[in-house]
Amino acid sequence: MYPSRHHTLALFLAATYPIAALAAAPEAPAAPSEAAPVDAAAPAPEGEPTKKVVVTAKRQNYRSLSATGATKTDTPLQDLPQSVRVITADLLKDVGVTDLAGALDLSSGISRASNFGGLWDSYAMRGFTGDPNFGSDYMVNGFSSSRGYNGLRDGVNTQSVEILKGPAAALYGRGEPGGTVNITTKKPRFQPEYTIEGTLSSHRTRRGAVDFTGPISETLAYRLNAAWEKGDSFRDRLTHDRKFLSPSFVWLVGEATTVSYEVEAVEQRAPFDRGVLAVNGVLGLIPVSRFLGEPADGPVTIRSVGQQVFVQHPFNDDWSLQTGVAYRGSSLYGVSSQANNLLADGRTLRRQHRLNDNKAIDRSGRLEILGKVATGPIVHNLLFGVDAFKFDDRRIQYRRNPNATNPYAIDIYNPVYGGVADPMTLSINTKSEQRAHGVYAQDQVDLSERWKMLLGVRRDSADQAVTNYRVNVTSKQSPEATSPRAGLVYQPDKHLSLYATAGRAFRPNDGVSIENQSFAPEKSRSYEVGAKYDNDRLSGTLAVYRITKQNVLTTNPINTDFSLPAGEVASKGVELDMAGELARNLKLSASYAYTDARVTKGDATIVAGSRFPNVPQNSASVVLTQTFALGSGVASLGGAVNYVGARLGDVAASTNFELPAYTVFRLISSYAPTKKTRVSLNIDNLFNKSYYASSYSQVWVMPGTSRTVSLNVRHSF
Repeated sequence: MYPSRHHTLALFLAATYPIAALAAAPEAPAAPSEAAPVDAAAPAPEGEPTKKVVVTAKRQNYRSLSATGATKTDTPLQDLPQSVRVITADLLKDVGVTDLAGALDLSSGISRASNFGGLWDSYAMRGFTGDPNFGSDYMVNGFSSSRGYNGLRDGVNTQSVEILKGPAAALYGRGEPGGTVNITTKKPRFQPEYTIEGTLSSHRTRRGAVDFTGPISETLAYRLNAAWEKGDSFRDRLTHDRKFLSPSFVWLVGEATTVSYEVEAVEQRAPFDRGVLAVNGVLGLIPVSRFLGEPADGPVTIRSVGQQVFVQHPFNDDWSLQTGVAYRGSSLYGVSSQANNLLADGRTLRRQHRLNDNKAIDRSGRLEILGKVATGPIVHNLLFGVDAFKFDDRRIQYRRNPNATNPYAIDIYNPVYGGVADPMTLSINTKSEQRAHGVYAQDQVDLSERWKMLLGVRRDSADQAVTNYRVNVTSKQSPEATSPRAGLVYQPDKHLSLYATAGRAFRPNDGVSIENQSFAPEKSRSYEVGAKYDNDRLSGTLAVYRITKQNVLTTNPINTDFSLPAGEVASKGVELDMAGELARNLKLSASYAYTDARVTKGDATIVAGSRFPNVPQNSASVVLTQTFALGSGVASLGGAVNYVGARLGDVAASTNFELPAYTVFRLISSYAPTKKTRVSLNIDNLFNKSYYASSYSQVWVMPGTSRTVSLNVRHSF
């Protein structure tokens, strides 16, 4: 029997806004709360009285009780045999985070990595970074959204950020064994709501954003999220201009089907900025604000347009179908001047001159069947799926390296801009074509009230071809891999879960050697044990893990256009995440990670025993906010602290170049005179500490942002 349209609407609302209970649809699965209560009147056939679906909710205060990305089902976190941290909308709003990098700083085990001149997001999870040519992997609503040139991820349409620790290859295929990030977007509502906000920040930065949602008809609703940000930088002579537009729609089709369609359009214009440098391994001899490129190069422009269509259809109370397709086209174009090497005088920096003209198209789709089968007292929650993607990447680069007659140099202590490089010549002209498909199955088994098991396996096949048009050589490979995982959960009482899990993962290597040869795929194994605690007010996860990985590549320090094998690597560590309420209206988010990520088998360039670059052994973050009544309104006051330990700063570990540890503080405050208006004042890097967030080499070191004051006004109507 098909569910009624009223039930369909309730199910959609449950998926849209995690909720604590569905008063009008008790058969719908319960989910956690991050949204206000919603009343929705579902349309009824002519002559039949309209029924009202009442969705009640309880705000979870930085907690989330489920994450759809971990299993592609709405499974409670306590039932999952893996560490999962969900950064909620409330936490992002309070801290004033508007980008992905800021959100990931709030989780354990994640460190910032070299972000390709500030053009996109890059991070390491449990030590593993991913492909430096595109930034680190992340998904949007379960679709890969990092392949290609997509700029810095804006958070204006982000509902939550799910950080799934450990290998996810049994569900998603290729990927890093350290974990996966899934961004869930804000969904259309059938209850009208309109929000506008404006922000003024240091460095003459201004930002505007809108969030409009409501019904178009009885069965069609829309949402429009948009943001525009423009301003200068704490870095000399740099400006940025970023635009993000995301319209989305949901259509309730018939009695049992929902169709959603989302668009994300991005334009980012910002200079390519490799940061500062260490003089003979010493940082701090020049200010963190100093720009060593050429202002006349102008901005690098990134444009990206992504589209997603997703269909959900329940056949009955136990079985359903979900399927979707995604398409994303992106491009990068611009000129840059980048540090090459520092001369023996310790002040003359020779620079490269580059022009990049890159384009990419990413197409993907998936189809999944979900069902529930009971065999006596044992319940099987099943998922069967197939997916595929096709990715084409075209790269053209013109470059001029410095030479004896024209070093194209700049004095790092007394920079004079306006240098003229020799004419550039073609250095890269390649086309990469990737085709892949996979089939997978998963069984979440409720063995009893206290014991739960997760089993999954996936088979992937891929075809890769990289053509170098400069030398008319094509390199091909067709890797295949099987990725299983298994986990077990024991719950001695309703508050505590103990778990253990193991899995394998793989990642095809996209890089090529100087000889234009492909490399075998990376293969990894992961083991994790942990404990989760939830007392309905405060949640926490303690995890211990070990990961080993083979066939790992790193950038060749002799020629950064190519890769070389680093051999084998391993990462082991301990992570702790907590979120919730310490006392009434006193909210907490805290994390700590000990990460020991090292090369276990290297060569003359990548030294065995050396630590991974940009990965600290110790890191921690704490956010604490107190809400209280003030006059006729509500105010909040709090703070945040982020600690990052010392890290290796160069892929060539033999240099022993380190980035020093740092601690930065943030002041958080807000006042809401009414339920519809909120004013917030946040100060990031409160004590204006000079620090270094990431590095690629001694001449490419990215400093952290100086003190930034932000005043935000938000109004709903």
